[in-house]
Amino acid sequence: MLIDSDVLIWFLRGHLGAVTRFNQLPKLRISVITYMELVQGMRNKQELQALQRTIKDYQWEILLLDPTISHVAMNYVETYFHSHSLRLADALIAATAVQHGLTILTANSKHYQMIERLTIEVFRP
Repeated sequence: MLIDSDVLIWFLRGHLGAVTRFNQLPKLRISVITYMELVQGMRNKQELQALQRTIKDYQWEILLLDPTISHVAMNYVETYFHSHSLRLADALIAATAVQHGLTILTANSKHYQMIERLTIEVFRP
């Protein structure tokens, strides 16, 4: 399972549904893009340190980009930007999930629904 940024934010805020769903997963994986989005949302170094502790404590795996993911994301943007407004970060996250054969857990399925090879689990907060 690849966890999208929106679900991670619910989890970090202590949302019971997100915490429960995370506890059901054998392994938590996030894209490096998701990690960077979370870092950009931190208001100070203390919040960043808390995020880093959470990642370590829960043993989240951060999946890095590689040439294949970059190529697939590039194709997604070429194919879906004009028709579905697919943004760069979402293309990279989707390509990461597809490349690793992972389902993406997201509350924003509309960001990804057009990508045929991507399996989506919708989180409802």
